[in-house]
Amino acid sequence: MVRPDVIRKRLEKLDEYLAILRQLQRYSCDEFVANPERYGSAKRFLQLAIDSLNDVGNHVVAEAGLGTVDWYSDIPHRLREAGLIDSSQEETWIRMIGLRNILVHDYLKIDRTIVFRVLQENLGDLEGFKQVFAQFL
Repeated sequence: MVRPDVIRKRLEKLDEYLAILRQLQRYSCDEFVANPERYGSAKRFLQLAIDSLNDVGNHVVAEAGLGTVDWYSDIPHRLREAGLIDSSQEETWIRMIGLRNILVHDYLKIDRTIVFRVLQENLGDLEGFKQVFAQFL
């Protein structure tokens, strides 16, 4: 059974991370990319925000008996199959997971302007997923 207390705690952490990320939105691109503290902070809190989303999703998948999760990308897939998100949301979430993996593992030299653009344009996606999980509270 999906536990509202687990969902609530994870969503509260997501709110905390989003508040920090919103503060970082106030900088211009030049101010952001030139300052390693701002950039490093954004990287870390974007990763933590996506991890929070993955944790909430994984909890729902596991507790609602929606299938197995071997990879992070299985989470949005299972939720779409269950009708909890649509295919557009699934694709968005999978892109977030890809960003998270790049941020964590630093596979490639990350272009700071891309992180800035994500910060400016995509925090609403995380907000949207909060609404998906609010139904379990």
